[in-house]
Amino acid sequence: MTATRADATVRDLLADIETLVRCESPSSDHEAVARSADAVTALGRRLLGAEPDRVVIDGSTHLRWRFGGTPRVLLLGHHDTVWPMGTLETHPYSVRDGVLRGPGCFDMKAGVVMALHAAASVRGRAGLSILITGDEELGSPSSRSLIETEARGCEAVFVLEASADGGALKCRRKGVSLYRIDVEGRAAHAGLEPEKGVNAGVEIAHQILAVAALADPERGTSVVPTALSAGTTTNTVPARASVALDVRVWDAAEQRRVDRAVRELRPVLADARISIAGGINRPPLQAEASSGLFALATSLATGLGLGPLTAAAVGGASDGNFTAGVGVPTLDGLGAVGGGAHADDEHVVVAELPQRTALLAALVEAVLDDATAAPTHVAPRHGDER
Repeated sequence: MTATRADATVRDLLADIETLVRCESPSSDHEAVARSADAVTALGRRLLGAEPDRVVIDGSTHLRWRFGGTPRVLLLGHHDTVWPMGTLETHPYSVRDGVLRGPGCFDMKAGVVMALHAAASVRGRAGLSILITGDEELGSPSSRSLIETEARGCEAVFVLEASADGGALKCRRKGVSLYRIDVEGRAAHAGLEPEKGVNAGVEIAHQILAVAALADPERGTSVVPTALSAGTTTNTVPARASVALDVRVWDAAEQRRVDRAVRELRPVLADARISIAGGINRPPLQAEASSGLFALATSLATGLGLGPLTAAAVGGASDGNFTAGVGVPTLDGLGAVGGGAHADDEHVVVAELPQRTALLAALVEAVLDDATAAPTHVAPRHGDER
């Protein structure tokens, strides 16, 4: 690629990323996500010459392009972000000294733009599907079935989540389970007759200690109590309390172990009652789901003069966990290089954008051109985890 052409490619990518970043799309704001879907649709229409299927489920807007019948390759991303409306006022879009900033630029509006630009450059798109969802940051409650259905039968899924540190591809991800523990006690006056109450705050403390003990650092299993609430006034025995629980594991057996233990929790205080909501959200993305595609990416990167690729195992999960969980080879972290996901210093390294987009296009073409370029389906290992 000549310097002039490379500069034009960067300009085009930046212009489209700016359009999406300036269209704020917090996951829980369905109207904002719908406006963002309009912006992504317009971008896809211009680059691909095709309208997407607009799929609205439980208020969340998802977009899907299909080319040439049964999908063989799926490009997977999301256009919602964690940032609330108005964040642009304090975190404006900018490009300075080769670094792009703005809410959602790294996670993952740059990846959405890269997917569409890469697809536009593919010589023949028959067998290509592109799915851009609108609720990933919420755990994909409405899009999971859509994702799994679209992935089944594919030879490869390429996930446009941002890279790991230094541009590493994400070849292994922890599985995620999310729970809410609710306690019902009995209110009483804290000064006059506390003995008549059943303190939900004390009970939730017992439950927090119990679930925290389920962690196994040696196996990489974290069990973290997070959002906590109890009580109503300072002079009342709390009648209700709750805690959210975030569980991360490397393997399915650990995920099942923790799930069983959480569901077996019992009250410690007499007359207290507890209830458990939630469960396994995403199965682990095992290394074998990515190994064949990572080898292919490494070979292609060498041919493109992009230098050696590196692989990373990360604690965060993505929609790639779902596609690997149904047995489809999945390579993640193909999006932007940068850092600061969900943080004030979120940023993208501009110089990496055209290189990573070229690699993605080469991966798509390699699998579409030669069915043997991608590994066969890996066996699902999470059949009882839905």
